[in-house]
Amino acid sequence: MKSNLMHFVPAVSRDRIISHFPKWYTPEACLQFKEHFHAQVRTACQQSTGTVGLKISKVVVVGDLYVGKTSLINRWDTAGQEKFKCIASAYYRGAEVIITVFDLADIQTLDHTKQWLEDALRENEPDSSFIFLVGTKKDLVSDAVCERTELDAIRFANEMQAEYWSVSAKTGENVKEFFSRVAALAFEQSMIKELEKTAGHKAQIGAGSLIKLEKNMMEIPDANTQVSLSCC
Repeated sequence: MKSNLMHFVPAVSRDRIISHFPKWYTPEACLQFKEHFHAQVRTACQQSTGTVGLKISKVVVVGDLYVGKTSLINRWDTAGQEKFKCIASAYYRGAEVIITVFDLADIQTLDHTKQWLEDALRENEPDSSFIFLVGTKKDLVSDAVCERTELDAIRFANEMQAEYWSVSAKTGENVKEFFSRVAALAFEQSMIKELEKTAGHKAQIGAGSLIKLEKNMMEIPDANTQVSLSCC
């Protein structure tokens, strides 16, 4: 049954392949300035031939009502198939990526992001999650307003030890770039942990047949089947 299900998994399009480490949005609030995947991760991927398994990372998306969390996720080609649940403590646990979202047109929602993050971090081990602060609805504010709000947001991001991004789910501005960045950081961290466990043995990149690796090129996971997303 499992092999039959794998047979029907659609091929991933070329525009979902990450061949270079995705760049940050702004150097003032950046998690990592690297331009390439970790050497050990590149080697592990180069040694993998044909079709190899899947790495799944748990991503939680939190923020006030109506800040655009669902629109942001839906813009990322999920075809509306993800299942959203109000996050309780159980849903926060094991988050490898925490995305805190606010509305660029409503500065009060930025003030609330710290509490949302505290709630999520309370259920996870220290320094176990990548943290992103994302301003949405960029299309609704002028460049001048966006610039002023971003100054405050970047200050918040530095205090939260988060990487900052501004996006527009309506126009798609920076959405693909943002999720590529999330996928790359999460995948690399997962692979490094796997390599540390194997300690000299060949690391297994997942256990299914959903990710095809070509040399050191990595596919962006398709959110409706390959990334666990929860938002509240």
